[in-house]
Amino acid sequence: MSTKMKPSSLISGVALGAMLAVSSASQAAIWSSTSFLMHSGTDYKNAFTNADYDQTTVTLEHADGWKYGDNFFFFDISEPNNPSSGFYGEFSPRLSLGKISGKDLSFGFVKDVSLAATWEFGEVTNAKLFGFGFDLDIPGVPVAKVNIYNRYSENSNFPGEVSSAPQVTLVWMAPFSIGYTNWLFEGFLDYAWAEKEVGKTEDNIVAQPRLLMDVGDLWGAPKQLYAGIEYMYWKNKFGQKGVDDEGVPQLTVKWTF
Repeated sequence: MSTKMKPSSLISGVALGAMLAVSSASQAAIWSSTSFLMHSGTDYKNAFTNADYDQTTVTLEHADGWKYGDNFFFFDISEPNNPSSGFYGEFSPRLSLGKISGKDLSFGFVKDVSLAATWEFGEVTNAKLFGFGFDLDIPGVPVAKVNIYNRYSENSNFPGEVSSAPQVTLVWMAPFSIGYTNWLFEGFLDYAWAEKEVGKTEDNIVAQPRLLMDVGDLWGAPKQLYAGIEYMYWKNKFGQKGVDDEGVPQLTVKWTF
């Protein structure tokens, strides 16, 4: 997900983070969680040359819930000590239709329905997604969400041109215990359909499941420091046809505060 960093693009990312902070404060968050993560792996695939490369990525993640919805934001910086450092980020706010209307919108294993949006930003990425989100009622999985969007993307090779296609995003977080140890299984999966109007991208799938152990709990500081593995999978990376499937186990450390 990395790209070359430009000052103007970096300012946009910082501005987005500031917007999130102001938004959360103004919405009087009922709960919030902020984490720093570090991932390290080898044999990532360059989407345009198919060459392999190694990478370390630092990530800031933030999630919060307020009276009428929730927000999620993350910001990646790859190779932070390298002059060719790159970045990528997403901001995903949702408005709960059930909370706004005061009505029970649950049906089947769906607990609530939301208006959902996402902004994906980077030097070669600028996409806005709009649609609906569904919170799922799955025993033992306190966070299970499906968002169904229509995606509107700008291609850096065709300034001002926009293409669109559907996208489905699945997000989950499931805590569990093994003996005296506590664990988290969390992550996301995106399926984005081909965009044919501009740039001619292909259907692509990106997934990042994580299996993390609560190592802080071993010395009496639970839910603060986690360590484990995240698996990075991408088919047709950035929608580029013919790119070998990327499947990279990443060593991951997560500090939540």
